Amino acid sequence: MKKLRNTLFNDLGILYFPILLCLVGCGNQTKPKEVAKSASERPNIIFIMTDDHTKQAIGAYGSLINETPNIDRIAQNGMRFERCFVTNSICSPSRATILTGKYSHLNGVTDNIKAFDGSQQTFPKLLQAAGYETAIVGKWHLKTAPTGFDHWNILPDQGDYYNPEFVENGDTISHTGYVTDIITDKAINWLENRNSKEEPFLLLYQHKAPHRNWLPGPEHLNMYDNVDIPIPETYFDDYTGRGTAAREQKFHIMEDQDIIFDSKNFKFDELKERYEDSERNYFLPMFQRLNDEQRAAWAEAYYPEVEAFRQANLKGEALAKWKYQRYIKDYLRCVASVDDNMGRFLDYLEASGQADNTIVVYTSDQGFFLGEHGWFDKRFMYEESFSPPLLIQWPGVIEPGSVNTDLVSNLDFAETFLDAAKVDVPEDMQGTSMLPLFTDPDKAEWRKSAYYHYYEYQGVHSIKRHYGVRTERYKLMHFYHDINEWELYDLKEDPQEMNNVYHDPNYSAIKEKMHEELRKVMKKYGDSEIQRDSILMDDVKKYDWIHL
Repeated sequence: MKKLRNTLFNDLGILYFPILLCLVGCGNQTKPKEVAKSASERPNIIFIMTDDHTKQAIGAYGSLINETPNIDRIAQNGMRFERCFVTNSICSPSRATILTGKYSHLNGVTDNIKAFDGSQQTFPKLLQAAGYETAIVGKWHLKTAPTGFDHWNILPDQGDYYNPEFVENGDTISHTGYVTDIITDKAINWLENRNSKEEPFLLLYQHKAPHRNWLPGPEHLNMYDNVDIPIPETYFDDYTGRGTAAREQKFHIMEDQDIIFDSKNFKFDELKERYEDSERNYFLPMFQRLNDEQRAAWAEAYYPEVEAFRQANLKGEALAKWKYQRYIKDYLRCVASVDDNMGRFLDYLEASGQADNTIVVYTSDQGFFLGEHGWFDKRFMYEESFSPPLLIQWPGVIEPGSVNTDLVSNLDFAETFLDAAKVDVPEDMQGTSMLPLFTDPDKAEWRKSAYYHYYEYQGVHSIKRHYGVRTERYKLMHFYHDINEWELYDLKEDPQEMNNVYHDPNYSAIKEKMHEELRKVMKKYGDSEIQRDSILMDDVKKYDWIHL
């Protein structure tokens, strides 16, 4: 089919915790290159991360639902990683892993509730100590003030799509406009005005979009009007091939997306009267941030659809399809704004002459469900959630248009950046530099499995605690805490993970091998089943009201 152009709150981030001021065999092989050796040749590093942008919505990954020509430029100029994975598919833990090169049980951020200990070792601190000028702009979402940065300008907590506030080196400043545009403005401004043009730099340029609740920018409010986005073939999955965890999740589009907050089935003059005294009054500030001009554009775009929906009185399958269309279009509209801004940013980088000796990375903090199995959000070790996009360009080192299929991880980002900068990688970091995959993939030895551990239960979306291991073909998961269930998938025969073969006698030998691999990687990373989240069930029951 022709391509189309262009949670709540825990990842909602807003669990009402204050901010405490307070970022491989290959398909097309790269050619071996000599990486810079002297300090003057050290590359600049730009780490671009979105929130919840999944591979299914990126043109370079063969998306069937949208196009991303500007993000795709990084893949065209560099390397696309087909098998990048996260250690813990949720926002704050992913960010902590990227900064530290360590699993959640070691960096202390196992969920979206715990605050990041900024005193610990991070790759920005190590680069800063080695002479890099460092900055972070955009989403931070770690509850403590950034450390290791010469300049930081971040969104408080999750931040807002419209007219957001930013905390700049400790000072809170309000802005008018759309958050994706503003973050890009700030990133470009820092590059233009940084203190030293002689020393290399590290820039973390991190977007809020396309995080829930997917408020499109003014320029994209009408994108995809009168278009039906293809529905995933597993959208009406009944979970008969899996266990308790899949059945008891609370992020089903039909059942758990809110008709107001998520589907935007409202008019502004209805909101205050309907929700001011409701337990869901957290809707109000988000929508009330829009100024008169923004509200007028919103009303022009959405009110006709609100009226049509109310008159249709949809039920059952028809309602489920309508909610999918509303969800996916708003999600893709947010992605379109990111892509437009990526074009603006890359154009600036090239025009300013800073692209030639700069590593540019595009990724997301995790993958995301776009209606597969009827779901939105992430958290599970299933593929859509477990595997984020990863695109990297490095002129003169990475062969343009190359593709890598090794099992890389966000655990490897810190080590890769340090290695590229000729900074010693600390022995206590748990990942591996990906430089050999850039420069000499034929000789590079790489891991044969990826390990995962998710902790946040009970919590938003009710995803059971689980850990597991994935090899090139198989995946073994253990759901624990209040259940004891194992799942095994043959990803070659069952890429959509519809049929748990753990109890299939035909897979008994594979099962034993996967258990052996799981024990090996848990020992390697110093993790165990008993190293569980210190937050007990009773401590988080008060957040159950967030379930929508």
